[in-house]
Amino acid sequence: MKRVLAGLLPAVLLITACGGGGDPAAGGGGAREVTLTLNWYPYGEHAPFYYGVKQGIYDRHGIKLKIQAGQGSGKTVTATGAGQTDFGWADTSALATAVEQGVPAKSIGVFLQTTPASVQFFTEKNISRPEDLKGKSVATTAGDALTKTFPAFLKQNGMRESDVSIQNIDPAGKMAAVISGRTDVLLGFASDQGPTIEEKAGKDVGYLRFADFGLNYFSNGLLTSKSVLQKDPELVRKMVAATQEAWAQAEKAPEAAAESMKGAAEQLPSPAVVLEQFKTTLTLLHTDATKGKAPGVNTAEDWRRTIETFQRTGIITEASDPSAYWEESVAPKG
Repeated sequence: MKRVLAGLLPAVLLITACGGGGDPAAGGGGAREVTLTLNWYPYGEHAPFYYGVKQGIYDRHGIKLKIQAGQGSGKTVTATGAGQTDFGWADTSALATAVEQGVPAKSIGVFLQTTPASVQFFTEKNISRPEDLKGKSVATTAGDALTKTFPAFLKQNGMRESDVSIQNIDPAGKMAAVISGRTDVLLGFASDQGPTIEEKAGKDVGYLRFADFGLNYFSNGLLTSKSVLQKDPELVRKMVAATQEAWAQAEKAPEAAAESMKGAAEQLPSPAVVLEQFKTTLTLLHTDATKGKAPGVNTAEDWRRTIETFQRTGIITEASDPSAYWEESVAPKG
């Protein structure tokens, strides 16, 4: 894992998602090569992108998509704003923090509208509420979205960072630390590490989901730089349309979507875990305001709630209008 994830973007693991179902006559032959950098190494949440490539959806929209592994949402947002990747897939908390710091990136549609952020542990630890974390060791990874939101989760529940012992560990080591008992819990997405740990250790995993304890907010979504928005808005619209279609089709065929990730990365979890990860992801796609709508459709009011949550919990200092973070003119519709 250290070898795979070593080095900053753009010197990042490149996974070329070569379409298996595209019709060159429908656009594949003259499609434009476009890079998408994920929030992390590939796992089940990312199935729609691979499915969209395999089914020729991106080709039909004039896009030859190359999917790159990321090293945390914060780095993905920064790389996107700097033009090191055409598009990014990252947590909205990391985007908001970066925008406040002057990074020229904007969301073009949040797809995970309930955060999967969670504290994860073996159920034998008898942790059932945030207060049970006092005195516990917590494995996290510098650069990922939860390094910002975990302090907010503690604050929301009447605790301080000094109540726990934070240990910064690389991604593979973070899971190993919990399995071996070197740390009590880890921070991660409920749609990512938990199913893998459960399979590896053969023990039940429990979660303290941030959304269940007063801290819900927009999570992962598609973003691009202000430069791309200004210079090539048509490319952005094509990418948004293709991604929305890929997610909608993958939602209808979760098994096939999970299967499309085969070979995406050396560290990809087992097929059963990938499918479980993706099915969990599908429970996070909507708020009350967007139920029944296509994936990626956002409302300004939901954005305001997320921004207010970020300000109230100290993730950002000042709350700006949704337009500071979200380019509604090119965002998914329907």
